[in-house]
Amino acid sequence: MECNVVIVGAGPAGIFTALELVRKKSRQKIVMVEKGQPVGQRRCPKNDAGQCVHCKPYCHITTGFSGAGAFSDGKLSLSYEVGGELPALVGEQLVQKTIEYTDSIYLEFGADAHVEGIGASEKVKEIRSRAIQAGLKLVDCPIRHLGTEKAQEIYLAIQEYLQANGVQILFGWSCTDLLLEEGECRGVLLQKAGAPDRTMEVLAGATIIAAGRRGADWLERRCAKHGIAHEPGTVDIGVRVEVRNEIMEDVNNVLYESKLIGYPQPFKNKVRTFCQNPGGFVSQENYDNDLAVVNGHSYKGQKSDNTNLAILCSHHFTEPFNQPIAYAQKIGELTNMLGAGRILVQRFGDILDGKRTWQKELARSNVRPTLPDAVAGDITAAMPYRAMVNIIGFIQAVDHVVPGFASVETLLYSPELKFYSNRIKMDRHLDTSVRGLYCLGDASGWTRGLMMASVMGVLMGRRLLEKEEDAGE
Repeated sequence: MECNVVIVGAGPAGIFTALELVRKKSRQKIVMVEKGQPVGQRRCPKNDAGQCVHCKPYCHITTGFSGAGAFSDGKLSLSYEVGGELPALVGEQLVQKTIEYTDSIYLEFGADAHVEGIGASEKVKEIRSRAIQAGLKLVDCPIRHLGTEKAQEIYLAIQEYLQANGVQILFGWSCTDLLLEEGECRGVLLQKAGAPDRTMEVLAGATIIAAGRRGADWLERRCAKHGIAHEPGTVDIGVRVEVRNEIMEDVNNVLYESKLIGYPQPFKNKVRTFCQNPGGFVSQENYDNDLAVVNGHSYKGQKSDNTNLAILCSHHFTEPFNQPIAYAQKIGELTNMLGAGRILVQRFGDILDGKRTWQKELARSNVRPTLPDAVAGDITAAMPYRAMVNIIGFIQAVDHVVPGFASVETLLYSPELKFYSNRIKMDRHLDTSVRGLYCLGDASGWTRGLMMASVMGVLMGRRLLEKEEDAGE
């Protein structure tokens, strides 16, 4: 197959690359490759089965059109200060303007017009004051909350719009390799899911790799094989914390999502909160190697008695180590081993007491797990000492901002891992060291989250439009 633009991965970065081209009336033939299914065919059987059944060939929560976005809590961070390092690459003003433009597109496709976390400045000042006293930084970022169920509707509308406007989407095909010739990328080699004998080459003038966090490990291996300039970046290792809504009530009402950053003693690694879900539900995701990781969802219409959020400890490795993704995976595998393949949960008080948590203790706690098949146990048996000390210190600091956060009954789920550590070297025009090859979104190491990945897609679309105009002249 031949085309002008091939996009590997139908997550936010790939979607908004195609959207920008289509909306600006590009004449280029666009092919998107997605190893998962269309939005309407993505079904997680856990609601019926009661536990994860390890769907094959791919997890429906993390693969398919819109990537993990369709099954996430669906929050759009509306500030350039949140979502990765893209502002350092292309400039803060450009990113903020593009956020506003991208947000308007989400609104066109049905996003809720209400924005969380604006107003109530005096209450925000009080929260910030307590954060400063605790040695933490508060980043108060406006949030547009799509909601898990609404996100699926929005991305379905976008999928249908792209298909109606000539974008060809190949579902059930995975990219196995890049086609390089004399230092230039000519396209990609594909394989049909579940049919290793069915392969296909897609030749293109521009190859866009937007494989998401799930594809970070795959992209890292391609970089090593083809000599694509990159560097080991940061890997985030942490836990998902769950408390009663009453504990988080002030922060939830004022900010919706409290983004706190700290550098606790003695190691002073960066530790931050991420993906806060008021009235939300803790969830499980599975990667291709059957690695089970924890995440969180927040629905518009369905609410729990709890709030969950991630606490992530950033690890940046230096020479000679260059396998940060593999390092995080090993931690996840060890944790899965302790939980017999399921997510581990432990009470914070039991961690401080040096004991495991038992199921009967969870059954009589004020905080009831919203992930019912999580296994009560001891996450400290798998979590590295440095990360665990950082997390404990950070939770105790947050307790000064949100009294009761570090209570005995606060639940910690593990493993919470974010794989976006392989940072592709590129210039402000998004050009990599290989002609015709572009890498976007979380897999590129430059973005984190729905909005910033979408923004990078918009900028990529504009870059391709510039090239199209230059070629036309």
